[in-house]
Amino acid sequence: MPDLPTSSLPLADRIALVVGASRGIGRASALALARAGAHVVAVAQTQGALESLDDEIRAATGQSATLVPMDIGQVDGLDQLGLAIHQRFGRLDVLVHAAALLGSLTPVSHLEPRHWDRLVAVNLTAPVRLIRSCEPLLRAATAPRAIFLTSSRASHPKAFWGAYGATKAGLENIVRTWADELENTHIRAVLLDPGAMRTRMRADAYPGEDPAALPDPAEIGPLVVELAQADLGLPTASVSFADWKMRSGTRASA
Repeated sequence: MPDLPTSSLPLADRIALVVGASRGIGRASALALARAGAHVVAVAQTQGALESLDDEIRAATGQSATLVPMDIGQVDGLDQLGLAIHQRFGRLDVLVHAAALLGSLTPVSHLEPRHWDRLVAVNLTAPVRLIRSCEPLLRAATAPRAIFLTSSRASHPKAFWGAYGATKAGLENIVRTWADELENTHIRAVLLDPGAMRTRMRADAYPGEDPAALPDPAEIGPLVVELAQADLGLPTASVSFADWKMRSGTRASA
């Protein structure tokens, strides 16, 4: 376990909410934020996966996370989540929304209404309700950052990806609009496109793909920490992991 004083860490004393924290990019983000000194409020549907995350955070930092098992598709719970964070912490410094469903990769004309409704609830309605619940908490922080995971499918439609792509396009519009509304505040909202990564969702979408050829989600952790602490200087921004990695490599070789 590292023995660094928490005050020396870039996100010391920050409160970071990570939605979709039990696996993949959300888990990697939660771990990176915790290692950077933040107290992580981890939200996911599976209690066991959250406890595993907490064990890893405790092993790496000596600190525990706050675990919130919930199905964000039951969107009323997000109002209660905001209230609970207010009562315990009084503010929110970092919001990372990494939860999403892939749904059925099927022709638009074959979409089952119940599958569509579930996808919209998790991928689009939940982040809208999360923004509504968390904006007052973000306003109470000194330099709050909100990071939303998006996908190239939002702007590049592809056969059979209609439902997922539509919800991600809607998410991008909502986040950009919200960020524009916050232009004169100290809150900054960012869309983060991770690209192809070694996640369960990617494996489900591309079962014939070699996962070893893809970046591990842990690689995006430093970028999430950077976005959580940097003043982007813009009412909104879109960030690509691939572009950031290229710039980081350029800086390292300079």
